[in-house]
Amino acid sequence: IRKNGKPVKIDNPNDATALGIGMVHQHFKLIDVFTVLDNIILGAETTKLGFIQRKEARKKVEELSEKYGLKVDLDAKVEDITVGMQQRVEILKMLYRDNEILIFDEPTAVLTPQEIDELMATMKEFAREGKSILFISHKLNEIMAVADRVTVLRKGKCIGTVNTCDTNKQELSNMMVGRPVLFDHLEKTGETGDVVIGVEDLRVGDNRGLEAVRGVSLSVRAGEVLGIAAIEGNGQSELLEAICGLRRAESGHVRIGGEDVTNRSPGEIRARGLANIPEDRLATGVDKFASVTDNLLVGRQRDKEFNALGFHQKRSSIERYASELYERFDIRGAGIDTAVGSMSGGNMQKVVVAREFSFDSPVLIIAQPTRGVDVGAIEFIHTRIIEKRNAGCAILLCSADLDEVFRLSDRIITMYEGRITGEFHTSGITKEEIGWYMTGHREGKEAAKA
Repeated sequence: IRKNGKPVKIDNPNDATALGIGMVHQHFKLIDVFTVLDNIILGAETTKLGFIQRKEARKKVEELSEKYGLKVDLDAKVEDITVGMQQRVEILKMLYRDNEILIFDEPTAVLTPQEIDELMATMKEFAREGKSILFISHKLNEIMAVADRVTVLRKGKCIGTVNTCDTNKQELSNMMVGRPVLFDHLEKTGETGDVVIGVEDLRVGDNRGLEAVRGVSLSVRAGEVLGIAAIEGNGQSELLEAICGLRRAESGHVRIGGEDVTNRSPGEIRARGLANIPEDRLATGVDKFASVTDNLLVGRQRDKEFNALGFHQKRSSIERYASELYERFDIRGAGIDTAVGSMSGGNMQKVVVAREFSFDSPVLIIAQPTRGVDVGAIEFIHTRIIEKRNAGCAILLCSADLDEVFRLSDRIITMYEGRITGEFHTSGITKEEIGWYMTGHREGKEAAKA
């Protein structure tokens, strides 16, 4: 590794910081019991007579937050804020240190189109100021918009480096996957059926006891994908958790197949035919200490195919089943006995998707299905989602990637501060207009009919 032409030795993050290298991590490096402010300044504290100068630090962070549109609650503990807020903290940590070499690992996953445009402009301004930026992303639109050059990695090897002015999305995706990738519109067939997911005037609190979902009502029919478009931290996470039984509803009702399942346990709700891909794969999607095999088996460990006499596992059948899913979903690692926590974020996600799609469930709750996965896997997962929809599954989808929401959804609702601010058919609105509803500029439920 060379900096300014001279070899450097980097043995730990402190060495990198001393060299002016900062990074926004895809998997956050935060201390849960610390406040947001203390996480941002950790390791870069300014002291006077032995006391940390929090007032000056707060002022600087507030100025950065205002300048770059990264709104955070500086006094909240990290364990009480959403995944999206945590990513904003990571960005502010790097900006606070005035680094000259900036590494961004999937930094736009929680931003609206307008905020992404602003971040892209900020990155270009950094470059004009003489800073060097390494931007890691699976979003080819963003790569083409902001990067001067692109290096493609596949299975740990450098496939090539090209100038963005000399290439296009299709060529890049082919380099990334090793074969042509289809970006065509997915064919949606079949008629919608009865309402399968019903939510009525639901109110849900967050980890701090504040109201995060404020009287939300929605319905999803069989053979339909309803997409939720919202900036992280506006109640969509708490809404999905309440539907799945992972969070208690304060009032209102959740119905699956016409049956009231409000505040039932996750196991009881899953037994009614619900499968769930959670937004935070590490916290609620996998057991990172368990093997790929055991993670894929969760929810089916009592099936007769894998269990004898109610307590004896049929390891040969289990391993054969795990190997089949491992191959079919192109999970990459050291094998089915690998501890999931040692795998990349994208491969962890494939484990979750493979497990949940293996259930023949009439209801799918999906949050961030392709966060951190390559374009080939995105194509595969999107195709499987639409196959489920065409087969009559009712799907409630939440994604920070608006391209994904538009590609997969039949209808879209927008949420801001715990309320639904708009409802649209995908053919009746643009991503830019959706962005305005996501930021609360136009409140009041409206319908844009196709």
